Amino acid sequence: MISISVLFWIFVILFAIIGGLRGWAKEILVTAGGILSLFLISIMENYIPFVRDNLTQDSAFWVHISVLGVITFFGYQTPNIPRLMETGKFLRDRFQDILLGFFLGAVNGYLIFGSIWYFLIQVNYPFDWITAPTEITQNMAGLINILPPQWLTPPTVYIAVAIAFVFILVVFI
Repeated sequence: MISISVLFWIFVILFAIIGGLRGWAKEILVTAGGILSLFLISIMENYIPFVRDNLTQDSAFWVHISVLGVITFFGYQTPNIPRLMETGKFLRDRFQDILLGFFLGAVNGYLIFGSIWYFLIQVNYPFDWITAPTEITQNMAGLINILPPQWLTPPTVYIAVAIAFVFILVVFI
């Protein structure tokens, strides 16, 4: 059995490698999608009475995972709009493009897997094959306190959405 904190770092490294292969322009879409998913979850939980009042802890877990999964899936879909492809912004011809893609991929791994881990903590690890980290692992990593949904709460998530939107406008327009 593998510790969830070790699995977290494996996914961060895997996402970083994928980000290096895809390039920074494509990875910034995934970063914006991850921030957008946390924003939508926050909006649903705080401002939509039907969702706020009717979701149990277990059903909220599945809603959170679904929102994160759907938006992440569409974030990873490579833009195929010919007008955008002709601009050359999606090329990975320089080393710094690959390096920045590697860094943004690691951020995406932290954002996506860290959010899933946080949602698992909220429902107290409902699956038999996933166990909570031990005290030693938890203290060594100190990761639980810095998982994305832990600190990307209102109003921070609103500011993050605005910054992500500005980056998307600057990169693609």
